[in-house]
Amino acid sequence: MSLGENMRRRVIIMGAAGRDFHNFNVFFRDNEDYEVAAFTATQIPNIDDRRYPGALAGKLYPDGIPIYLEKELPDLIKKYEIDEVIFAYSDVPHEEVMHKASIVIANGADFILMGTKATMLESKLPVISVCAVRTGCGKSQTCRRISKILKDKGRRVAVIRHPMPYGDLVKQEVQRFSNFEDLDKNECTIEEREEYAPHIAMGTVVYAGVDYEKILRQAEKEADVIVWDGGNNDVSFYKPDIHIVVVDPHRAGHELSYHPGEANLRMADVIVINKMGTAQTEDIEILKKNIENVNPHAVVIKANSLINVDKLDMIKGKKVLVVEDGPTLTHGGMRYGAGVIAAEKFAGEIVDPKPYAVGSIKNVFKKYPHIENLLPAMGYDQEQVKELEETINAVNCDTVLSATPINLNRIINVNKPIIRVAYELEEIGKPDLEDVLKDY
Repeated sequence: MSLGENMRRRVIIMGAAGRDFHNFNVFFRDNEDYEVAAFTATQIPNIDDRRYPGALAGKLYPDGIPIYLEKELPDLIKKYEIDEVIFAYSDVPHEEVMHKASIVIANGADFILMGTKATMLESKLPVISVCAVRTGCGKSQTCRRISKILKDKGRRVAVIRHPMPYGDLVKQEVQRFSNFEDLDKNECTIEEREEYAPHIAMGTVVYAGVDYEKILRQAEKEADVIVWDGGNNDVSFYKPDIHIVVVDPHRAGHELSYHPGEANLRMADVIVINKMGTAQTEDIEILKKNIENVNPHAVVIKANSLINVDKLDMIKGKKVLVVEDGPTLTHGGMRYGAGVIAAEKFAGEIVDPKPYAVGSIKNVFKKYPHIENLLPAMGYDQEQVKELEETINAVNCDTVLSATPINLNRIINVNKPIIRVAYELEEIGKPDLEDVLKDY
């Protein structure tokens, strides 16, 4: 029973082209009790000033739904006479979430955080979700380890990746990637390639897109097990049979101070403490204590992120430019990654790229001043990819040490050799992931 057209609750969804679209699709799209007047966008560049298309928005929204910059929210609440504002993006400090809530409440609307009951889809197959408490904890390497274990046991695995729909949303409704040519065909950004390519390299099919109900039903046709590869520190879009959460002792305390990472920690069946080999003992102990306080029943697995440098002789004693994963450094807040660790161990000198940065790459350094002596692999569109290429070519160094999960040589042309840093999950002692999956 609906409220009627004149009684519909008017809604704005705050997002970043991921969780916001999913919440709309599964709860609001055909719900006659609500009218979604707009989305707002943040975190990711160039996703505002467009529309969620009518072709995806359902019968209630034939003209689609406009997307505005988040900074316009107070005016939008008044313009559209909004009743509810839904907060629907991730990797945000708790205090900042409540600042957003205060803005919404001060302008007369309700501030809503949607829970798992309203937003998780159910699969007819077993679902293993891999999520985290922050961006850059090591979800993807954990997913790869799980996929290998399952495939070694003869299981057909489909990895479904958290959305990154930065292009044509209609074309991206359901995406399937089984080879590197699919990345080119779908005009994937650097961020998308970083997530999809390592799975493809080990022969695993990857799904992603916009409509995660349709994605799930298609993936179910060719798999025995669904592995959810989460984005940022967001909660799974699918109801898991086992919920695995990765935590990072390099950012001890963040597991209780970021949304919705704390929710992941509290609902985890299994918690993987990653990067233990490079973390401080006192930080590991803080993390263990926090886990014990909020989720003492979870199975805890200890692990390292093993670093392997291709062609080590090419960086020994050399001047190197370190390129790291972009989102981990930007809204993930990390000051360094595997590339810096490898460079400090083996290279002669790390060259600061900031004096050579151009265009949007220069703006990244201004927006995230904590980033020092390394280059985040930013590439949300072709113009930014070109600016990344120009920046790398301008840097005065002998070698580029790339710790992104992709081969940069596939997408940019640089005037110096690129040496790759790989990192894979290795469990320490027992229990390990194989034990957990065997019991499950």
